[in-house]
Amino acid sequence: MKTAIVTDSTAYIPEQLREEHHIYMLPLMVHLGEESFREEIDISAEEFYEKASQLDVFPSSSQPSPGATIELFKRLSKEYDAIIAIYLSSGISGAYQSAYTLKDEFPLCPIYPFDSEISCYPQARLVLEAARLAHEGIEPERIIAQLTELRERTKAYFMVDDLTNLQKGGRLSGGAALVGSMLKIKPILHFENKEIVVFEKIRTKKKALQRIRKLLAIDIKKVDYPLVITVIHANREAAAKEIADKIQHDYPHLRVEISYFGPVIGTHLGEGAIGISWTEDVEINKLSV
Repeated sequence: MKTAIVTDSTAYIPEQLREEHHIYMLPLMVHLGEESFREEIDISAEEFYEKASQLDVFPSSSQPSPGATIELFKRLSKEYDAIIAIYLSSGISGAYQSAYTLKDEFPLCPIYPFDSEISCYPQARLVLEAARLAHEGIEPERIIAQLTELRERTKAYFMVDDLTNLQKGGRLSGGAALVGSMLKIKPILHFENKEIVVFEKIRTKKKALQRIRKLLAIDIKKVDYPLVITVIHANREAAAKEIADKIQHDYPHLRVEISYFGPVIGTHLGEGAIGISWTEDVEINKLSV
């Protein structure tokens, strides 16, 4: 069984890693004033934050065009027996639903859309695991079952410097954003039922970070499998490295990595956002079997 693995650009998987694991990427669009760019192709994260800081208008984003999706699926249907397409949460984008409407259009090459219910590198973890299983020739239905289990073992918490972007982009209720602005709080956010919601309201960024690390510590003690931890940043690489180094110092037996919030997610979180995510380290598990 030869299965193609497709994802969208918000997984932020480096090009070299995509090529190594034969992962196909559909770019979302980011709009800065009158200019539009294909994320991860026409504009990098660093370029986006620089351009966005110079604009008076709010940046926006849009899902991959139906034409681009159909074109890719048509091409892959000639080379593969099935396609698994893993998208960012359907609660913040219509990309998954658009792919779902196409799932019966290629009877000789079934399409399996999968809602990651999250985004960024937690989504990438699902994609990379799908690619590993596909390489082993695992049937698509079994891959989907494995992804569903891994999704349940994935957690991510993040904090932003300003809730304005989430409010304007419609990714957080206006009421929650207003409260945040009035109280000058640094709320911890997470995905719940596929949407971005406030997990807890914290007074300072330092205390918010401490709370996320406490949540991580609780899970490390609770779970019976190794975790891989990712610190994610919006143009704050030095801060992310400092956080990652501290976590690695506390848990030398676990893998700690760094990723980033790219242009599309950056339009909603804004520059300066920091997140910490963790999930089962399936790579280590497989090596230890």
